[in-house]
Amino acid sequence: MESATGLCQSDPMEWKIEAEPVGYEEAVSAMEARVAAIHEGRAEEMVWLLEHPPLYTGGTSAKDDDLLDPQFPVFKTGRGGEYTYHGPGQRVAYVMLDLKKRQQKPDIKRYVCDLEQWIINTLDAFDIKGERRDGRVGIWVSTPAGEKKIAALGVRVRRWVAYHGIAINVDPDLSHYEGIVPCGISEYGVTSMKALGVDVSMDELDGVLQRNWAEVFELQKAA
Repeated sequence: MESATGLCQSDPMEWKIEAEPVGYEEAVSAMEARVAAIHEGRAEEMVWLLEHPPLYTGGTSAKDDDLLDPQFPVFKTGRGGEYTYHGPGQRVAYVMLDLKKRQQKPDIKRYVCDLEQWIINTLDAFDIKGERRDGRVGIWVSTPAGEKKIAALGVRVRRWVAYHGIAINVDPDLSHYEGIVPCGISEYGVTSMKALGVDVSMDELDGVLQRNWAEVFELQKAA
């Protein structure tokens, strides 16, 4: 597996970008090992940018009835949320962050809000207006066909070290979402940057994600 790694100059955390798709179980195992190392002070925080092969994941709130057609492997996971799809053309950013280090007072809701803002700021750089919606997880956009979801997020926290993260639809096969009720919401569809008329490479998106990081996740020392 080829990947690129680097440390942010102003923020001593690692950015890792995978050139090839990473299996889901492999990714979770690697995240859990890194979370333990961060907690024990043996490793820096990390943002891991990757794609997965086509698959479905079910979070802690996933309902069996929302798995409509399991045409791809299905993984139950400890992150929050319901069923979602991962696959080629979708940028997954797994964020392994020490909330005690990042926040004056560790606050999971605030952390989720920060992840949402990171997505919103990144989409804005491509003239896409991403928005929050009360009662609906993820980031949404308005289209002529109604509101659609363009990015998902799910978080797990262990000993105040957060992991899992976000997924932004760049140009995935949107028909693959037909196998599930995404995030348990059947009234609204899903979309992608490509479907909205925005052609962007993963490299371009990764660059914007990195540049926007400090706007939201400014390094702080806990009180």
